[in-house]
Amino acid sequence: MTAPELHVVTVPSPAELRRRLPRLLAGIVVLALGIALMLQARLGVSAYDVLHQGLSKVTGLSFGTVVVLLGLAILVVWIPIGQRFGLGTILNTITVGFIVDVFLGWLPAPEPLAWRWPMLVSGILVTALGTGLYIGAGLGPGPRDGLMTGLAAKGHPLWLVRTGLEASALVAGWALGGDVGVGTLLFAVSIGPLSHWFLARLHLGVGGVDPDPAARVGE
Repeated sequence: MTAPELHVVTVPSPAELRRRLPRLLAGIVVLALGIALMLQARLGVSAYDVLHQGLSKVTGLSFGTVVVLLGLAILVVWIPIGQRFGLGTILNTITVGFIVDVFLGWLPAPEPLAWRWPMLVSGILVTALGTGLYIGAGLGPGPRDGLMTGLAAKGHPLWLVRTGLEASALVAGWALGGDVGVGTLLFAVSIGPLSHWFLARLHLGVGGVDPDPAARVGE
């Protein structure tokens, strides 16, 4: 028996919106916290955040502003590949970066590795939880995830599309001065399994089955 895919509700009814929106909003905040924890640990960040850091250093814009502007630019690329927007897509794009900036103003940036390592590991776990919440709400993926799945839907292997996009972001970000480190590698090897684990337990199914632990991420 094939495991069901995760459903995306692009035009939710009022009842579905009441059911899904709190999980989406919680996921966005948790995701932003995870990103901020990894940034403040200063042991390396995800491939896309390496790019965001590099662009922030070059432009002088805040990290979060770069996240939002790049997300909006990526949404433009969705149009020719036929990827559909959802409410979650829009809210993710215009809020996550600014919430990261808020957390960066609150969180310490400790020097001892005894503090930085727990921040890194916590950041990865919290990011995976946030991913499970916001994607699990079923109101649409963020701009970067949607670009990946949209390109894969054109007949390209998902793993190849993901590798190509993230490798390109990593190389470009590193060239611009982004923070590449052991955390970058640790994030790369752990975020997929961790996000899958959370999604299988947190996503909102259809037909009253909620959650559905048999869900798969489509990888």
